[in-house]
Amino acid sequence: MNIQFFNEDINFNLRNQQLITHWIIDSIKQEKSIPGEINFIFTSDNYLLTINKQYLSHHYLTDIITFNYCVDTLVNGDIFISIDTVKNNSLRFDVNFEEELHRVMIHGILHLLGYNDHSEEEKEQMRKKENEYLDRLKKLF
Repeated sequence: MNIQFFNEDINFNLRNQQLITHWIIDSIKQEKSIPGEINFIFTSDNYLLTINKQYLSHHYLTDIITFNYCVDTLVNGDIFISIDTVKNNSLRFDVNFEEELHRVMIHGILHLLGYNDHSEEEKEQMRKKENEYLDRLKKLF
């Protein structure tokens, strides 16, 4: 079990890394899965757009791209997050930056756990799970 945080082309410092790590591990265990090797890579919009084009053939900005390397219930993956888009979305949705960042982080974890957000039903379930785990994080602070 190893959760790490990296920056790719930006200077970003995730606050409360130990607490966030504990929260992520607990969230994965709550879903009856085993935390494995998970990397969070914080980037700019430009860097994430390049990845989106190169690996997914998508030509648009996004806040997160998740690469799933899970094996059975062992959760492994790389989660790329655009800090630029998270900042813009926090303003757009009128929430503080850290709350939006935590939502995006757990969103990536939920993707690794097998949750999708293609249909309206899936989006609703994903949002419900995000809120459930965000509530748990708030209790840790």
